Amino acid sequence: MLRSLVRAPLAVSLALLTTGALAADPALTDEASKSSYALGYQLGRDMVGADIRNDAMLKGLQDGRTGAKPALSQEEMGRLLTSLQQKINEQRQKTAQEELQKTAAAGAAFLATNAKNPGVKTTASGLQYKIITQGTGKKPTASDTVTVNYRGTLVDGKEFDSSYSRGQPATFPLNGVIPGWTEGVQLMQEGGKAQFVIPANLAYAGQGPLANQVLIFDVELLKVGAPEAGK
Repeated sequence: MLRSLVRAPLAVSLALLTTGALAADPALTDEASKSSYALGYQLGRDMVGADIRNDAMLKGLQDGRTGAKPALSQEEMGRLLTSLQQKINEQRQKTAQEELQKTAAAGAAFLATNAKNPGVKTTASGLQYKIITQGTGKKPTASDTVTVNYRGTLVDGKEFDSSYSRGQPATFPLNGVIPGWTEGVQLMQEGGKAQFVIPANLAYAGQGPLANQVLIFDVELLKVGAPEAGK
């Protein structure tokens, strides 16, 4: 409910309203002012899509803080807040759907272009891969554990994960990762480097923060098999 969502931010923000209008550009010089700004900003983000009249909202803030008799009954306020929350949720869903559509379109365009690049091959599943350095060691199967270094980016070049940034390779069972990884790493040999461009259906599909995203991975296969004890 919106009432529980905004109660804490409003209680803090009201301290700024007792002397009149808010400063147009308050100085964020101490923890209290910064915290108040952070809460106000979050409240504003939570209200995206709502038809909010600032003067009426500020009046409600002041009346609530001072204990003045409310201009509306509790029943009416409850009904209005429920309706407002519904409108906000609908706007969020609409915005999220629009973003997913944009993401899908950008990914499809990237896949179409990348498929034409020299050295890029496309498997039956739709995975695109390019061998950068041919390895000479063991080739893994889906049941193997592998150790890799990798960097993952979106089609706009934004990095979302990297073992290089963490300064430590990653070790995992190959059948325990996204399908694009399971398939792609089996096309490599130890010591090799490759780039995978993974369609959304072979990555996270419609789930999580990477939903509908085409993912690009630069992968270096270091070892096939479980790491030795103590290493």
